[in-house]
Amino acid sequence: MKITEIINILGCKVISGFDFIEDATIDAAFSSDLMSDVLTLDSSRVLLITGLCNLQAIRTAEMADIKCILFVRDKKPTEEMIALAVENDMVILQSSLSLFRVSGMLYQAGVQPVY
Repeated sequence: MKITEIINILGCKVISGFDFIEDATIDAAFSSDLMSDVLTLDSSRVLLITGLCNLQAIRTAEMADIKCILFVRDKKPTEEMIALAVENDMVILQSSLSLFRVSGMLYQAGVQPVY
């Protein structure tokens, strides 16, 4: 699914990665606030959905080769987080919805889970 479709489905805000959202696609999504679980992923083109809004989330996504993160519950990334995401060509999205609701909406729209 194209990231632009995700933005339309959820009505979320783009924080970084404006240059990549038109062409970027995801194959599956993974919802977690435990970054140790994210490190177990062996998939490319994954959307990480999380409420853990700190530098560790960006670093973990970088290590897991995840290029798109969606922060839920209206969590706002810091300038340092945004700078690191830009440095790594990551798309950062923000939604006021809960992790559960976002996951359900995307699943209903056809986004597949990693597991």
